[in-house]
Amino acid sequence: MSQATKKATEDDIRPGETAIDLPPAQDAQLRFIGRIRTPFASRTDCPRQGDPDGPECRIELDPEWAPALDGVDRAERLQVLYWLDRARRDLLTQSPRGSDGTRGTFSLRSPVRPNPIGISSVKLLRREGTVLVVRGLDCVDGTPLLDIKPDRCAHGTRPDGA
Repeated sequence: MSQATKKATEDDIRPGETAIDLPPAQDAQLRFIGRIRTPFASRTDCPRQGDPDGPECRIELDPEWAPALDGVDRAERLQVLYWLDRARRDLLTQSPRGSDGTRGTFSLRSPVRPNPIGISSVKLLRREGTVLVVRGLDCVDGTPLLDIKPDRCAHGTRPDGA
């Protein structure tokens, strides 16, 4: 199956789904800070919600962000935010694969959403300069990187205990 055929199949509306007619998306002034490298060539290749024992993947930051990685290797797990640049953005309801009915987009973790921001909790295996080698990603190879945060940090509680 060609990439064009896969793309058309992934973007087809399934029975029961509804879409909204939207004007072209406006830039939210997000800044991509690198790319994610995975063995997944298409959305259908990606594991659902990542696999903590999945393949090693690479988070490649642009060189100017190197100082921002100082101390990142203290975290065992990271939250990785990325832009699902190949996802459609107009579905109000969706029919998840393997499901009998439709549900509202905001009740799903589908990549198809008005602002296709993906998030994965990954295990940090090692840092190689501006590259983080991790397990647990669920996005297509070449996905633009938005941000990286420690999953939990020492500053996670407030003095009032909340």
